[in-house]
Amino acid sequence: MIQPILFLVFSLFLILMSAEFFTNGVESFGRRLSLSQAVVGSILAAIGTALPETILPLVAILLHGGDTARKIGVGAILGAPFMLSTLAFFVVGVAVLAGMLRKKRKFVLYVDVACVRRDLLFFTVMYSSAIISSFLVPQAHFVTAALLAFGYVLYVYATFKAESTDILHADQLHFEKLIADGRRLLGLRLKSARPEPYKTTSLALICAQISASLVIMIGGAHIFVGSLEKLSAFWGMSPLLFALLVAPVATELPEKFNSITWTLKGRDTLALGNITGAMVFQSTFPVSVGLLFTDWNIPGLALFSAVLALSSAVIVLANIQIGRKISPATMLFGGVIYCIFAVAVVMYK
Repeated sequence: MIQPILFLVFSLFLILMSAEFFTNGVESFGRRLSLSQAVVGSILAAIGTALPETILPLVAILLHGGDTARKIGVGAILGAPFMLSTLAFFVVGVAVLAGMLRKKRKFVLYVDVACVRRDLLFFTVMYSSAIISSFLVPQAHFVTAALLAFGYVLYVYATFKAESTDILHADQLHFEKLIADGRRLLGLRLKSARPEPYKTTSLALICAQISASLVIMIGGAHIFVGSLEKLSAFWGMSPLLFALLVAPVATELPEKFNSITWTLKGRDTLALGNITGAMVFQSTFPVSVGLLFTDWNIPGLALFSAVLALSSAVIVLANIQIGRKISPATMLFGGVIYCIFAVAVVMYK
């Protein structure tokens, strides 16, 4: 009993630390290549942190095969957008609220509204198409899969072409600082300070930090899930209940912790773009795999989770349309939507 709890705490520490290194590395990468916040948050960070939950259904569907594995894969594909549009939104709202209570910021989200609107519009259109396709004949799945892949390419193009603010703050790369501290401890002579380190920091060193932090983040998430599984068995928790409510929470930890880190630093566009960009990615390529290699049957609770995910995205879009901004209260409402699903799972059980 004690060992799983210790591993749980240790895995959370790994995820937190790697999230800090990952966000720092991605910011440095964006500044080094003069990329906008929209590109860094919605594409680079989103794809990087979406890898764990993307790999899971691919392995289940393509490598394991069988009816059970395919159902697990479809569940994982649908679970990612749901968790991102509910709990991930919720943790951003909580981070803003925590910052306000600490008197570090106002209860306001300072985001590039056009960037978030674009992400959510792409997500709503493409994910709706994928869900509607589940009611069509199997032959139509191939066409939908091709359109979704093309849609993501179009989204990447639109994000690169759109105007967006540059990254205004880029802390010194952590790996660079650690190397400098190590040389100082060894008594080695250091070069004079550079006025604009993000322009001269080695791109290879930046990529090494991003890759290392992502690997540790994924490893920490796996340890977290394994520990939760053992605790759920010890507490007599239903495996079905665990699979629907707890395990997907863990697979989305990278996005959540990255967004918390950025929100607490006041980099709201990066924080929210990391989530909405991942939503777009998860509604295209993983869904295309499901359309091509499974019967893409979405019954009961799975369909309900997809409807709730789309509802959450539409609520945020409505907030943007009416108020020309995104309220942290709207983000917090994502937690309410998740609780609705949790109640539905318990009642269904």
